Amino acid sequence: MLSANSTSVQPLDSGVLLGKPELVLGRYRLMSTNETGGFGNVLTCWDTRLQRRVAIKRIPLVNSYDTSGSASTISEALTEARTASLLAHPNIVSVYDFEYDSSWAYLVMEFVDCLTLSDLLMRVEGGTLTGDECAYVACCIADALSFAHENGVLHLDIKPSNILFDHAGNVKICDFGMATLASATGYGDARGGTVGYMSPEQIRGDMVDERSDIFSLAVLVWQALTGSNPFEADTAEHSLMLIERGPSISQLKRFLDPNCVSGRALLHALSPNPAMRPSTIIEFASEVAYDLGNVADGHDSIQNLLLQATPQDKVEETWEGEGLPTYFRYPWARPLIERLTAGVSSAFSSLLCLNFLYLANSTVWISVCTIFLAAVLFPPLGSLLLIISMSISLLAYSTVLEGILLSLTACIPLAIWWIRIGVREHSSTPALAIPCCIGIPTAGAGWAAAFLKPLHALVTSLVSWTLGMTFYISLHMGFTASAVNSELLWMFSLKSTWISLASSGLAAFIGSLITNARKSTTCAVLGQIACAAI
Repeated sequence: MLSANSTSVQPLDSGVLLGKPELVLGRYRLMSTNETGGFGNVLTCWDTRLQRRVAIKRIPLVNSYDTSGSASTISEALTEARTASLLAHPNIVSVYDFEYDSSWAYLVMEFVDCLTLSDLLMRVEGGTLTGDECAYVACCIADALSFAHENGVLHLDIKPSNILFDHAGNVKICDFGMATLASATGYGDARGGTVGYMSPEQIRGDMVDERSDIFSLAVLVWQALTGSNPFEADTAEHSLMLIERGPSISQLKRFLDPNCVSGRALLHALSPNPAMRPSTIIEFASEVAYDLGNVADGHDSIQNLLLQATPQDKVEETWEGEGLPTYFRYPWARPLIERLTAGVSSAFSSLLCLNFLYLANSTVWISVCTIFLAAVLFPPLGSLLLIISMSISLLAYSTVLEGILLSLTACIPLAIWWIRIGVREHSSTPALAIPCCIGIPTAGAGWAAAFLKPLHALVTSLVSWTLGMTFYISLHMGFTASAVNSELLWMFSLKSTWISLASSGLAAFIGSLITNARKSTTCAVLGQIACAAI
């Protein structure tokens, strides 16, 4: 993962930002991309749900169509990446989510808006850090790696570009689990790491443990202290040859006495034999920092360096989601509209029913206000209370037998719908209540198309049409069950009634398909036009 201030990040131009949004995983708005990061690329994105920036590490699963048996290794690597996402430590970049498909693996991470150690080394004179700074960086990385090792996770790709600094100078490690994932999927010739920082056992493909991360950290400390990587090479085989030959003692003497505690710890950690290295990362860090300098002074010095650094290719910090559909920019708008519409339509429809009962005005308005509040707090209650109000009115103006028969005929299918869809889809309440309010049975189709999935929109529109027609006839027949029954039987004997019912369901279904094809204002408008046309 690279920060937005890294010079290798390419921000998107304003034309892209103002055009149709490119969404990653259907949720993350692409802001900038780095095409040369680690095992794939790093995307700086805007989380459209939580309204914050994130960094997404994306690597290709190049063996996804290989039938030679790589599926098990990919599965194991994905499992390790999931485990790595559970690591919570102040010196580890937080992982928010992990996803993969047939072509890519995605690690959605905390966005750290500052520099990497690689960037910092390029900006300082000689490409080196002071002893205090090296001690601070080594101890912070060791704390994070020790925590990971205790939880059974190896990093296997410790290098300057995977070490980040925030504006306060705090060190954060990223890309846990990604080296193993890249190795399992056969990406490049990295063999699970980066040439120049990999331990010899990692290059050879032998068993690795915590001491492989110790070796990589020792290489990083050597580079930060001396300005050069002793094992940098064009190929893994050449790097292995340099490791077996050993680092240059004369080069180290210019910065650190090889015979002091720190010097001996550094040389032992760079041994090609894992048995010669320190047994734990904490042991190595405490020894290597012993003669290098003061950790607290190193933090202050790093913080001052970061304040002096001037980013070259900085992504605009004030970007807050411009170019996104209204639905993404204002996630609270839809629930608010749903609740208010559910409350108003349910309360008004219930008022029309209750006005036929001989109730005191105060009782009627208290009931209506109660229904409104109930529907706002929990929209499915609005449709339920509307059905109850209609049933009470039918029972009040009919014989017991007629009222019960009509209520049961209407309420049983409504109850099935309410249990299967109404309770789960809060957006369905207005679709049921709006036709009752305005006396147009087909009016619920448009709402269903805009807010529900295609099948739910189809069923809800059919139920909405039936309830709207029954409500309209009941209202004009004074809620007299015998008259309502006669009128309904006559209505359903007409071909035009069935055409209206079928077209309502079809309109909701087609409109929903268009609306859900892509979450955008354009699709929503086209969905409503298609619904109205049908």
